[in-house]
Amino acid sequence: MRPSLRRQLAFFRIYTIVSSLALIGLSTAAFTQSTQTFGHISAERLDIVDANGTLRMVISNKDRQHPGVIEGRTIDRPRPYAGMLFFNEAGDEVGGLTFTGREVDGQPRANAGMMFDQFRQDQTIGISYQESNGRRSAGLQVWDRADTGLGTLVDALNAANKLTDRAERDKALAAARAAAPAGPRRLFVGKNSDKAAIVSLADAEGRPRLNITVDATGNPRIEFLDAAGKVVNTLRVP
Repeated sequence: MRPSLRRQLAFFRIYTIVSSLALIGLSTAAFTQSTQTFGHISAERLDIVDANGTLRMVISNKDRQHPGVIEGRTIDRPRPYAGMLFFNEAGDEVGGLTFTGREVDGQPRANAGMMFDQFRQDQTIGISYQESNGRRSAGLQVWDRADTGLGTLVDALNAANKLTDRAERDKALAAARAAAPAGPRRLFVGKNSDKAAIVSLADAEGRPRLNITVDATGNPRIEFLDAAGKVVNTLRVP
């Protein structure tokens, strides 16, 4: 082989190696940059993770929504709600935003919620809206939650969902929910389905004991209730 041809082949080898290394370097840099700018992104689901891979946020449509995690247990359930969910450093769900809205038999049916979960528990404070059959409610709610986590409940629900016999599955699901720690609602501030503005305070069992109400016709009143839900005293504007 002539010396000039050898030099040309050597040059092409070096050029090919250098070009390949440059392409690899550029590709790596493109994927490791901390900031990327996009004009438009269309996705069915987007997961945000920490540097160690821990899931911290999910933005999803209703078909691919995350089912939720409590005490490291993934809940075996469908969750047909579009929205955004948040997760803590342990990987457990801690609340989020969900939205639905459609017509059923010509009637609108919708709900929306922004919930904040207690650690290893269900929501402890939330803002929600519900509409069904022409009736609507919206407001701020506060719940009491147990000191224990919900991991045991998730285990029981997941085991029940694996049963193939529907009657046995429904029975097991009901038993699991009945054994779960109570989560009574202690406060509601908003508008109820009777179109009344109301502040309702409940006891530790979730029983309303004091209601401050302005009804749909504009009449204000304060009601005191006993443990059975009976109004024992009412204050009205003279």
